[in-house]
Amino acid sequence: MFFNQNSTNNMFMKNLLTLILLIFYTLAPAHSTTFQGGVSEQGSGTSSRIVDRNTGVGIGGAKIELPKQKYSTETDSEGYFELNTHIDGTTIMSVQKENYKPFSITLNQKALSAPIVIGIEKTSADGMVLDSNMYHLGDNSFSELSANASEFRLESIGPFYTKRFLLKNVKFNKPIFLVIGSIIGIDTNLARSLGQNRINNAFASPPEVYFNGNKISEIQINGDGQKIKIPPVLIRKNQVNEVTIKTGRNIMQTAYIDYDDIEFMNLFFEN
Repeated sequence: MFFNQNSTNNMFMKNLLTLILLIFYTLAPAHSTTFQGGVSEQGSGTSSRIVDRNTGVGIGGAKIELPKQKYSTETDSEGYFELNTHIDGTTIMSVQKENYKPFSITLNQKALSAPIVIGIEKTSADGMVLDSNMYHLGDNSFSELSANASEFRLESIGPFYTKRFLLKNVKFNKPIFLVIGSIIGIDTNLARSLGQNRINNAFASPPEVYFNGNKISEIQINGDGQKIKIPPVLIRKNQVNEVTIKTGRNIMQTAYIDYDDIEFMNLFFEN
């Protein structure tokens, strides 16, 4: 019997990835979930356009931003827009419109080589925008081989981000999620195995998400629309709640703490 070497290698890589995922899930702490990415609302069209996700109708006056390029524009009355700026590498594009959930998507020049259509959803009483700004966590020290390093423009606010807020009208009979619109720069072992960075001799621990002091998730890879389920027992109804995101550390560096530099944008709740 003859064996195809490429098929054998592909099978080995699939088995290795499965083993890695199994280890991550097994080692996750109480109330925690490990996420591998989210789904972005993106499709092809004859021209770049922002539409209502449910009706397909174009949305005029939506603000389009590339924060790192300090570039912004707006859609016309029918939702069409153009990005008249150069994109070198991977960057986050955000879409904001009154009465709609903030939306962000990670793009590169290849993704924008053809027109795109993005559907955004209206806000509801079951959701709440927590923060629509972009933040950089870490120590401003990173390799040019790090995931998305060429696109970092912001100064770090430190190794963690915390937001306090009042959460009202929670329906405990429905799942409750914290959604991270977009996150880049993660240099975990899994992110490296998926080709999201080019670092060969080091990797970082995953960013951690805490809710009211309890760890609820580890974020293993870069991506958009990552949804983190919040255990209802942790929620303080009609009281101040707290979300904290902590960046990871370089596992291979033991002489000092070397924080992984990451950037994220758009935090909101879905219920």
